[in-house]
Amino acid sequence: MNWLLPRILAGVLATAFGGIAGFMLGNPVHAPVLSMLLGAVCGVAAVALLDSLRGKRLLGWLRSPQADPAPRDTGFWGEIGYRVERSIRARELRITQEETRLAQFLSAIEASPNGVLLLDAADQIEWCNSVAADHFGLDPERDRRQRVTNLVRAPAFVAYLQGDHEEEPVNIPSPRGNGTLSVTIRGYGEGMRLVLSQDITEREMAEVMRRDFVANVSHEIRTPLTVLSGFIETLSNLPLTEVERKRVLTLMSQQTHRMQTLVGDLLTLAQLEGSPRPAADRWVDVGKLMSEVEVEARSLSAGRHDLHFQTFVGAQVAGAEAELQSALANLVNNAVRYTPAGGRIDVTWRALPDGAGEFAVRDTGLGIEKEHLPRLTERFYRVDGSRSRDTGGTGLGLSIVKHVVQRHGAEFDVQSETGKGSLFRFMLPAARVRARGVLTPDQTAPAPAAPH
Repeated sequence: MNWLLPRILAGVLATAFGGIAGFMLGNPVHAPVLSMLLGAVCGVAAVALLDSLRGKRLLGWLRSPQADPAPRDTGFWGEIGYRVERSIRARELRITQEETRLAQFLSAIEASPNGVLLLDAADQIEWCNSVAADHFGLDPERDRRQRVTNLVRAPAFVAYLQGDHEEEPVNIPSPRGNGTLSVTIRGYGEGMRLVLSQDITEREMAEVMRRDFVANVSHEIRTPLTVLSGFIETLSNLPLTEVERKRVLTLMSQQTHRMQTLVGDLLTLAQLEGSPRPAADRWVDVGKLMSEVEVEARSLSAGRHDLHFQTFVGAQVAGAEAELQSALANLVNNAVRYTPAGGRIDVTWRALPDGAGEFAVRDTGLGIEKEHLPRLTERFYRVDGSRSRDTGGTGLGLSIVKHVVQRHGAEFDVQSETGKGSLFRFMLPAARVRARGVLTPDQTAPAPAAPH
């Protein structure tokens, strides 16, 4: 209120000076009272005019964008200008802070791995993040203010949207046709809807794989157990000759070995999945690795195949020796099992031009049809189930190879053509290879190439 007293004094002084001036000017014409009144009125009018000019200047500033400071007048209009400007600046600061918080909030939602879709009371899209746009096949800008049921027409989604949303999330096929979405709808505000989406394609695939895995393990173990149970009952209830008894015991031993191999492979897979990646500073001699695999392969082949092993003397790779031996042995043993007698199998190691190293196993077996190649590393997947069981395979060998390769940062490649054999190889990165030395005496095996 420090402006009030000066304003009253200004009015009083203007009236007094105007009256005195009018009185002095009115004496010569013998009308001092009238002149005094006119002078007082003129003084008040002068103050009012000055006041109006100040008010007009402030009003002009208020009508502008207020980018410049308010007029710095004294008194009443200066006080009003200061307080109005302070209120405007405070409001602008609050708006800026709210916009910043809103931008941060939307950025946080944008970073969410789940889709977020905001609908108004008419089910029109208010906003969606990029994940929701990808899930539902939307354009965040073009589809804004569009009714969501005009864009997402899955019957289960429409029914869920029109329901009371109390039930569990609903699963719908992705509008893009490449998976499954889990959708949850929750109400907020006055008729607003929050739609949350999550891509559960991998989860469903993992669940299917888990069920298939349990079913396959049960089946693989049940078969030899059934055989063993039958043989035990036979030994218990029937009088057998020595020859028959030995034959039954031999078959029982084979089935027991099959179960032991299956359990061993399952334990190997569990260990590979649950242990840390192999260190990159433990070096394994490639020649030693190849020699151990060669002994196992020749024993399994029993002279039925033309085996050739080729490596560099002194070459080394970094990793877990047992895992690398298991991966290479699985590839070689598969080649021995599925290559007819008299076929040729080449097992090679070579240094690649970029410093990487490659283990390769090439055979002249029956080959594999192209549609089976992408699924070869799946657990228990068999191109020909009856043939695999006849050869003693568990269906886990290539799955073990895949895990070993991934744990060593390597790449796995399979090339095959029906009737022309197969090529299995995995390439270790240059950081895990020390390829120095000379070729071993076996020079008969060429560097592996893709089958034609």
